[in-house]
Amino acid sequence: MVAATTIEDLHADVLGCALRRLDGRSLAAASCATAGLRALAADPDTWRALCLAEWPSLALPLPGNRRLLAAIPPRRLFAYAFPFPSADAAAPGVSGGEGELGLPGELVSAVDVYHRGAPLLSRVVETPASSPWFLGSPFRVEAVERKGPDAAAAPSPGELELSWVVVDPARGRAVNVSSRRPVSVDRHWYTGETLVRFAVVLGGCKFEATVACAEGSGRVGEVSLAVEDADGAAVSGEGTLRLLAAAMEAPRRGGEREPEEAKRRYQEFVRRKKGRKESKARREALVDLCCSAASAAVVLTCLAAVALR
Repeated sequence: MVAATTIEDLHADVLGCALRRLDGRSLAAASCATAGLRALAADPDTWRALCLAEWPSLALPLPGNRRLLAAIPPRRLFAYAFPFPSADAAAPGVSGGEGELGLPGELVSAVDVYHRGAPLLSRVVETPASSPWFLGSPFRVEAVERKGPDAAAAPSPGELELSWVVVDPARGRAVNVSSRRPVSVDRHWYTGETLVRFAVVLGGCKFEATVACAEGSGRVGEVSLAVEDADGAAVSGEGTLRLLAAAMEAPRRGGEREPEEAKRRYQEFVRRKKGRKESKARREALVDLCCSAASAAVVLTCLAAVALR
């Protein structure tokens, strides 16, 4: 009787070559099949190639990239940066002193823009995050500045995708703060630029990355990341660091529907912000009305006192 042939009867080099052609999810699933496949799937070079294919920015010949890849093993980097962070992640001690989680002293942003799945532009931005100026100012990181040369052109901006991985190299943690697919596409009322927005809601605040494309040519003129709270106010650098530290420690969520879930949460955040703004406007109008009524009553009282004197 002929023994059954299994996949593990193939040579290890052949299996390793096949595994290197899988995406991250498939590779992780294959590693759960047998002990032999688990050993092959744990090859750091396989995960390194996977990370470089997923985020071309990491392949740029920069000192920060070498330090980043040395600080976080490729398999762990993929596990941190590919799944979506939990939207329910709280930010402990946002209004307190030193956070329980410890604040990152430096952030490294690996930014990749894709058009129809093909890499369009890649940037790596190192942001010192320990100065008083950074901690007290509104958080903003620019991967492509408007004053710089146009980086690339996107004929159809609505088909752009964005990955914005924020890394804490000291702690060896990372998180992707982009919805990957656009949550909104609109036109700037003055410049005519197309603004493609990618956003995730973490700890009750909105991380929003914006890609600005020139009217007509579709050239990318700016790629930036900012954070705002539920009232629409910009979050400071210190508050953002606390949010990021909490998100890096929080569980991750997978699934093909996560971009749609991110868009739903973004729309809910916008509705709530609009409702809070309208409620605040109504309260202010009521206060103004009461003040006007009180002022009128005082004036009438004074006039009555003068007339009856």
